[in-house]
Amino acid sequence: MNQKAEELGLSNTHFVTPHGLDDSNHYTTAYELALLTDYALENETFRKIVNTQNTNITINGNSRNISNTNELLGYTPGVNGVKTGFTNGAGRCLVTSCTRNGNQIITVVLGCDTKKQRTSDSSKLIEYAFKNYTRINLEEEIQKEFENWKQINGNRIYIEKAENNGIELELAEIQKKQIPIKIGEEKDIKIEINAIYEYKAPLEKGTKIGNIIVKKQNEIIETIDILNVKEIKKKNIISYMLELICTLGTWQFI
Repeated sequence: MNQKAEELGLSNTHFVTPHGLDDSNHYTTAYELALLTDYALENETFRKIVNTQNTNITINGNSRNISNTNELLGYTPGVNGVKTGFTNGAGRCLVTSCTRNGNQIITVVLGCDTKKQRTSDSSKLIEYAFKNYTRINLEEEIQKEFENWKQINGNRIYIEKAENNGIELELAEIQKKQIPIKIGEEKDIKIEINAIYEYKAPLEKGTKIGNIIVKKQNEIIETIDILNVKEIKKKNIISYMLELICTLGTWQFI
């Protein structure tokens, strides 16, 4: 469990036992519980279990109905999990996943005195998030800006001694394809494109010629490299001779 936590970058999480009972060396944070939940929800079986409100099980031939202890499941629109919890040290806890209009949020409430309090606080967090935040398609905005930039600047890139001075460009993978943002702050997203415009052949395939920096005010959200698609070879003696012949032919025609 600790190895998996390390793999997920949960630097403030440490497990002692799988049941989670109080121990001074057994700890986590609200933020890292949200990250862990986001990872767990990628598992289809886990998603199905935490989204089940009631089910029947059979023990020694006896049928029994069991109910999910998540008070929001089945009552608050969009809630599809995830987990309640209680120990004397942690208090009443609730991790909730909620999806509306294709947007999913995860809320974490810890240390409540009562079930009513954790339910109320979770509901307030959910409603606040959906009321005040939206999601923008960052990948679409980046691609649009990149295509506009290529039309204006693509032909400005000069490769000295190249067989063919044309260069084909592409973007490296965009990691943050969509991001949440507070409603009204969409205008704070700025896309900056930087490039070097002169090179010497040969130029290997995948050479970085620039980058795209996405900022929200002064915070860098994403940096994507701009790469050349194909290898660009250096002119050889034959290429120079053909170029000379073409030039002489032009002079004669004139």
